[in-house]
Amino acid sequence: MTPGPENYKELLLFLATAGVIVPLFGRLRLSPVFGFLAAGIMLGPFGLGALARDLPWLSAVSITDVEEIAHLAEFGVAFLLFMIALELSWKRLLLMRKLVFGLGGLQLLASTAVLASVANLLDQTPASAVVLGSALAMSSTAIILPSLVERKLLNTTVGRASFAVLLFQDLAVAPLLFMVTMLAGPGGTGLGTGLLYALAPAVIALIAMAGLGRLILRPLFKLVAATKSGELFVAACLLVVIGSGLVTALSGQSMALGAFLAGLLLAETEYRRQIEVTIQPFQGLLLGLFFVSVGARLDLSAIIANPVPTVGIAIGFFAIKAGILFLIARLMGLPSRGAGELAVVLGPGGEFALILIGAAVAGGVVSGAAGATATVAATLTMIGIPLLIRMLDRSAASTRMDDTRFAGLTPEQDDGLERVIVVGYGRVGQLVAEMLTRHELLFLAIDADPTLVARERARGHTIFYGDATQIALLRRCGIQSARALVVTLDNADAVESIVRAARSERPDLTIVARARDAVHATELYELNVTDAVPETIEASLQLSQAVLVDIGIPMGRVIASIHEKRDEFRKMLQPPDGSGRGRHAIRAPQAESRKPRSGSDGHARTKDR
Repeated sequence: MTPGPENYKELLLFLATAGVIVPLFGRLRLSPVFGFLAAGIMLGPFGLGALARDLPWLSAVSITDVEEIAHLAEFGVAFLLFMIALELSWKRLLLMRKLVFGLGGLQLLASTAVLASVANLLDQTPASAVVLGSALAMSSTAIILPSLVERKLLNTTVGRASFAVLLFQDLAVAPLLFMVTMLAGPGGTGLGTGLLYALAPAVIALIAMAGLGRLILRPLFKLVAATKSGELFVAACLLVVIGSGLVTALSGQSMALGAFLAGLLLAETEYRRQIEVTIQPFQGLLLGLFFVSVGARLDLSAIIANPVPTVGIAIGFFAIKAGILFLIARLMGLPSRGAGELAVVLGPGGEFALILIGAAVAGGVVSGAAGATATVAATLTMIGIPLLIRMLDRSAASTRMDDTRFAGLTPEQDDGLERVIVVGYGRVGQLVAEMLTRHELLFLAIDADPTLVARERARGHTIFYGDATQIALLRRCGIQSARALVVTLDNADAVESIVRAARSERPDLTIVARARDAVHATELYELNVTDAVPETIEASLQLSQAVLVDIGIPMGRVIASIHEKRDEFRKMLQPPDGSGRGRHAIRAPQAESRKPRSGSDGHARTKDR
C-alpha cells in the first residue's frame, strides 16, 4: 500500500519550520533551540493540534501525533553524542574517569535519594518515589551540550564538568530502565541477581562493539575513501552512527551510548575530521527535530489548569537538584562560582526523564496524574535551559579555563596552537612540511589519498583525510588560529576553491599556493592569494641557476639575478590595479618586520633549499 501525503505531514512541517526558524533566529541572534521548542509547543497536539478537533483544516499545519517524529528525533541525541566522542579519545576519557564516575555518580545518587524522599512525602508509593526521583535527577544532554557549544562554553570548566555528569547519566539509563521494568513486574521485585542477567547482553554488546570496531572501522573507511565517492562516504558515516545506536538499543542500552562508543573508536583515526563535516548537517536537523518533539509534549492546558502546583513542582525540584549539585561540586574541589554555574546548567530535567516516567506510567508503577505532572514540570525546566545558558555566557568566570583536571576534553583545533595547514601531502607538501619542521613550526596536513594519509600518520605526522575544498573541514582543522595555509595540490580548480574559501574565512591569513603556470598564478593573485608559485617559472629559474653556476658564473651574481628575475615575474603576475592582495598588500607592518620582503627571502628560496 502506497503511503499517502498525510504520512509525511509531520516531516514536511518540521522541514518548513527549520527553513524559517534557523535563518530568522540567526538574524535575531537567538539560539535556534528557542525557535524549535516554540514551534513544537505551537504546532503540537496541545497547541494547534488541540484546535484541529474543532477546526479540521488546522490538522494540515499541526503535529497531531508526536510519536510519528519521536523515534526519528531520538537519533538527534545519538548523533550529538557521536560528534562529542569524535573530539575525545580513550586516553582523554580515562583522564576524566574520576569526574565521570565521581562527580556524575554522586550527583545521580544524591539527587535520586533526596527527590525520592520528597516524592514519598507527597504520598507516592516507595516504588513510584524512586522512579520519579531518578527520572528528575537526569539532565538534558540534547539541549545542554548544543547550547554550550553554541555559546562556546563547552571547553570551560563548567562545560566540561557538565559533560562528565551527562556522560554518567547516559551510562545509567539502561540500569534505570531495567529498574522500572522489574518494579512493573509481578510483585515488583527481582532487583537482585536479575539485574546482572539483564545487563549481561548490554555488557557483551559493548565489549563486542569495542573489539570489532577497532578491527573494522578503519579498514571500512579506508575502503570507502579509496572509491572517492562522496555519497558512499556519507552512507558509511550514517551506517556507523545508526548501526551502533541500534546495536546498543537492542541490548537494552540507549542509542546515544552506542553512537558515543563508535565516535570514540573513530576519534583515533585519520578520517574523523571528514566524518565530522559529513555528519554535522544530519546532527543539526535531527536535534532540531528532537527539540520540536520536546516542545510538542508540553501540555499548556495542564499548566493553565494547575499553574501553582505545576510551576511550584518545577521550581522545587530544580532548586533541590541545583543545591545538591552545588554541594557535590564544591566537595569535588570546584570553586564556588564554577559550582554555582554547574548547578544552574544541570538543574533542569532531561529527555530521559520523559522516557523513564513514560515507561513507569505504562507499567503501572507511577500513576497517570503523577506522571503527567512530573513530565510537564521536567519539560518546563528543559525549555528554560537555553535561556539559563545564555545568561551564564555573560559571566566572566565562564570564559576562564584554569582547571587542568578538565584538560582531557580540549579539542585539537581549539588548543590555541598556531599551526601551518598544508593541503596536499605529496612530494611537494612533504618537502614544505620538512622545512617547517626544520624551523620548529607546527603543521597539520590534509590529503585525499587514504593510503598516503595512513602511511604518514603511522610515521607520527599530524595529517587527516578529507576534502579541503569544504570550508567546514578547514574550520575543523583550525583555520581560525592557523598561522598560514599552504596549498600544494596540482589540481587548478581545487586550488582556486580552497583559496577562495580560506580567504573568505580569514581575510588576514597568509596563503601560499602552488600554480600550474603564469596564467594560473595570475588568477590566484586575483583571488587575493598572498603568494603563488608557478611550477614552469620556478623550474626555468632553477635550471638557469644551475647552468650559470656550472659554467663558471660566480654564485653571488647568479643568485642575485635569479632573485631579480623572480621579483619581475611576481610584479608582472600580480594585478596592476592592486585589486589582488598579494604579498605586498596583505601583510601587516608587524608581519613585515618578522619576514622581510626582499627577494632573498621570497617564496622560492624554500625550494632552493
